[in-house]
Amino acid sequence: MPPVRVMICDDSAVIRSLISRTLDADPDIEVVASVANGAIAVETLKRTPADIVLLDVEMPVMDGLTALPLLLKVDPRVRIIVASALTTAGAAIAMRAIQAGAADCMHKPSAETRHGFAQDIRTRVLGLGRRASPRTPTAGPAQAAPSVPALRPAARRSPLLLAIGSSTGGPQALFTLFSSLTQRLSQPIVVTQHMPPLFTRSLAEHLARIGHRSCVEAEDGMPLLANRIHIAPGDRHLLVAASADGLVARVVDTPPENSCRPSVDPMLRSAVAACQGRVLTVILTGMGRDGAAGARSVVDAGGAVLAQDEASSVVWGMPGAVAREGLCQAVLPLDRIAGRIAELVAVP
Repeated sequence: MPPVRVMICDDSAVIRSLISRTLDADPDIEVVASVANGAIAVETLKRTPADIVLLDVEMPVMDGLTALPLLLKVDPRVRIIVASALTTAGAAIAMRAIQAGAADCMHKPSAETRHGFAQDIRTRVLGLGRRASPRTPTAGPAQAAPSVPALRPAARRSPLLLAIGSSTGGPQALFTLFSSLTQRLSQPIVVTQHMPPLFTRSLAEHLARIGHRSCVEAEDGMPLLANRIHIAPGDRHLLVAASADGLVARVVDTPPENSCRPSVDPMLRSAVAACQGRVLTVILTGMGRDGAAGARSVVDAGGAVLAQDEASSVVWGMPGAVAREGLCQAVLPLDRIAGRIAELVAVP
């Protein structure tokens, strides 16, 4: 399999050099261009194909938000990862970039985060690049088509909670899902999206602007209210607990699971215990297997799991894991998930 081809676009020569050295250390990644602003990136992409563009948002001449649609016009297949400062303003800009078509976002490296950044960026580049690359070999006539995942029967009881897990490509999927889910729900909604601090707060603010329901970054002890979205804060797990007055959020800093914090699995395990299994789970696009173990707990306790299908996912890692293990009641395109949620929450 050919290496994933990457263009780096950042006005800082130091950052470009750091990212280039980090990626060059992986034989499955090839840095094909390193440029200082968006205008150069657009012109370079016309003559130098790339699978991934690592795009800074704040640059002279042409910033990342201006360059992003122009890059996608040059090559609609290219995957763009936006790199932003770990600040409130940087997080807000990253959310705007995702709404404009970026596949993923991450914070820029610093001296304190350099080691974790190296592993994170290589994982993201390989996960997105293999999905996007037109050079990836396609199945030949001698290869069998993938089997259709086995599906679970419908849950017999209405859920007390809607729990959603997502990662790479998740913010855009959440924007689409909640734009379509116009029905008022009698259940609270909890969401674990793999994102750093500040980015999750900005995500909550953007989801609240969509309308139909309020959205907040969860705080420890916060009541989980019907029809409200509660987002797991960056670098903290969101758990669900039962109280005399209903469900409440617990926000904890216990160790990462599946190399993630927040992680979907602890959220789902706690939801099963708090809701006696009456949980409707949706696993959206994302790399890895986070959520698979928790989804098994949900179905073993009598709840239901929906997964986004491969064609509509940026990366079919997390939803693919639950689908292949036969945990899903349905595997659906993103634009059909809201309708199925509306059906399932209405079960007596």
